[in-house]
Amino acid sequence: MVFASLIFLYAFLPLNLVLYYAWANLTWRNWLLIAFSLFFYAWGEPVWLSLLLVSTTVDWTVGLLVERWRGTPKAKAAVVVSLSVNLGLLAVFKYAGFAVETVNGRFGTSFSPPPFSLPLGISFYTFQTISYVLDVYRGEVKAQRSYAKFLLFVSLYHQLVAGPIVRYQQIAEEIEGRKHTLDDFASGVWRLAVGLFKKVAIANVAGELVQQTLGGSIASLSVLDGWFGLAMYTLQIYFDFSGYSDMAIGLGRMFGFHYLENFDHPYVARSVGDFWRRWHISLSTFFRDYVYIPLGGNQRWAYRNLFIVWGLTGLWHGASWNFVLWGLYYGVLIALERLVLKRVIDALPRLLQHALLLFEVMIGWALFYFTDFARLRAFLALAFGATSAPLVGAQTASRLLEHVWWLAVALLLCTPIERLALKLDLPRRSLLAVDLLRTVAVVAITLLATAMLVGKSYNPFLYFRF
Repeated sequence: MVFASLIFLYAFLPLNLVLYYAWANLTWRNWLLIAFSLFFYAWGEPVWLSLLLVSTTVDWTVGLLVERWRGTPKAKAAVVVSLSVNLGLLAVFKYAGFAVETVNGRFGTSFSPPPFSLPLGISFYTFQTISYVLDVYRGEVKAQRSYAKFLLFVSLYHQLVAGPIVRYQQIAEEIEGRKHTLDDFASGVWRLAVGLFKKVAIANVAGELVQQTLGGSIASLSVLDGWFGLAMYTLQIYFDFSGYSDMAIGLGRMFGFHYLENFDHPYVARSVGDFWRRWHISLSTFFRDYVYIPLGGNQRWAYRNLFIVWGLTGLWHGASWNFVLWGLYYGVLIALERLVLKRVIDALPRLLQHALLLFEVMIGWALFYFTDFARLRAFLALAFGATSAPLVGAQTASRLLEHVWWLAVALLLCTPIERLALKLDLPRRSLLAVDLLRTVAVVAITLLATAMLVGKSYNPFLYFRF
């Protein structure tokens, strides 16, 4: 099940809210959320529910053992068991097919790939449970003694299948006793609506334009067609994932949970380092805290650590060599910024800093999009004028004119316009007008999304495959 679907918006969520607020007892509310979360996850592929429960059970048990054996070799051994189970499951179910394909391609063998598909959300909930075990081992949180409460942490459907990666310590107090306020609920509804608009009205439309350009023959494109398609993919992946994160954060607030922000308008960044402080924040901080710093961070073998982290970041995103290349590409850019480019970039006008960053990011998205290296080479040759393709195609101008207002809205939403508006010192009457406008916008967005979901079948969530 996905958030941007009629069955979720008009059946699952309303029923969950009605039953949740019909009870005042927090224990019953927690059990209700567990039941709805497990049903949500099992909707598409019920067989993988067993994998989620195995991971949950192992790490709940390990957490208790680590706390009991704290300061002894047994505690470290328990952590090793947790990492072995979690990373082993991730390796088998996400990377086994990739390993078979690599071996077959390298040695000319014909081993059959595994017969199973990628379990939804495995990369996200695996990192969540790993972070819990490591935080218990470090003494940063106490082990959760209730299996039900730990299962709630792992399975909350708001963030289960596509993040953000929520750490136990961020919501531990709210699992035990959370407050529900009208302001929180209202802000949650607003964030849900904003995320829904980003997904349905921006990401889906951009995705269709990507299919019309990059999804076909590269040889049939003009140079401008290629860059237009890449620009649309740049918008699609941002609004798809940030829209999902907005919806997850909004849903959490509607039920009393406060998840940390996962995106901070990354396309307004002026350097690659700044971009990655704003993009997929929960993943970046996970690798920083649990891989980069333990390896030595900036203090010992800094550049080795940097490339290990970025290689793993790329591999986390997908079982394909293009994702590894994409991760290492960012490792190289960040290393170059640290060594020589930071002073040069800082000396440029702000507009040129933004332009350079967007160029670097778009090239990165080309590496990310094309899993076939032959198609990637063909696209890069087209984009940089190394083919006989014309500069402008017949359809480019018509696509731009047809979507000019849509594109203006999309670009505006890439900026922190709402945050800037809230900083204005408005009189109370104006604040009431803003609240009224938000209410009208929520209704309008819901109706628009409903119409678009009824009328179109193209509705993928890109990050479900990660």
